[in-house]
Amino acid sequence: MLFWNADPILIQLGPIAVHWYGALFATGFLLGYQLMQRIYRQEGRPTEQLDKLLTYIFIGTVVGARLAHTLIYEPEYYLAHPIDILKIWEGGLASHGGGIGVLLAIWLFVRQHPENKFLWLADRLAIPTALTGCFIRLGNFMNSEIIGNSTDGSWGVVFERIDTLPRHPVQLYEAASYFAIFVLLLMLFRTTKSKQTGFLFGLFLTLVFAARFIIEYFKTPQAAYEAGNLISVGQWLSVPFVLAGIVLMLLSAKEKAR
Repeated sequence: MLFWNADPILIQLGPIAVHWYGALFATGFLLGYQLMQRIYRQEGRPTEQLDKLLTYIFIGTVVGARLAHTLIYEPEYYLAHPIDILKIWEGGLASHGGGIGVLLAIWLFVRQHPENKFLWLADRLAIPTALTGCFIRLGNFMNSEIIGNSTDGSWGVVFERIDTLPRHPVQLYEAASYFAIFVLLLMLFRTTKSKQTGFLFGLFLTLVFAARFIIEYFKTPQAAYEAGNLISVGQWLSVPFVLAGIVLMLLSAKEKAR
C-alpha cells in the first residue's frame, strides 16, 4: 500500500508556481512534437507546417477538454466561479472534449492546407496523442484527482489529501494503458499498417476509449449526479468513439481488400 501526499506544485519561482500537471502535460506535448518531426522526416514530408498544426492541436485540446470538463462534470462550480475556467494548470480536462477539439483542429488545418489529408494526419497524430494522454494521467496522479474506488488490494493508494481509504490508482491504470497503446501504434506504424488509411486512427479510438470505459468502473463518480448510475457519463461518451474506431478499421480493411 502506498500513502500519497504529493504537492501539486513542482517548483515555486517567486509568485509563479509551476504545477506538476502543467509540466507533465507540456512534457507529453513536446515529446509528441519531436515524434511528429521524426515521422515527417521519415516520410519525406516538409516539417515547416508542423508548428502551425501542433499549435492548432494544442489550442483544440485545451479548449475542448476544459470546456467539456466545466460543462459536464462541474457546471455549478464554474458557473459560480467562471474565472477558474482559465486555471487549467490545476487540472480538470475531459478527454472526450479534448478528442473533439483535436478533430476540429485537424479539420481546420486541412481546410487551410488541402495538400494534407485528414485521415493521413489523424493516423500519425494518434501515436503522440496516446503518449501525451499517459503524461496527463500522471499529472492527475500528482494532483491526487480522478481517484478510484476503495480497494483491499495491496496495490491500493491512500490519497492523504482526500481521505484515509486505500483506493484504486486509476490514474496509473489509464497512464499504463495509454503508454501500451502508444507502443503498439508505434510498432504498427513501422509495418504496412501505416499505408492503410484510417487504420491506426481507428485502432487508437477503439483502444483508448475501450480502456477508458473499463477503467471507469474503478473510479469514483466525477460528478454528483452520476452517483448510483450503472453507466457513468464518461462511459456513455466513450461508446461513440469506440464505434467510430471500429468503423474506421473496417473501412480501412475493406479498402485494402480492393
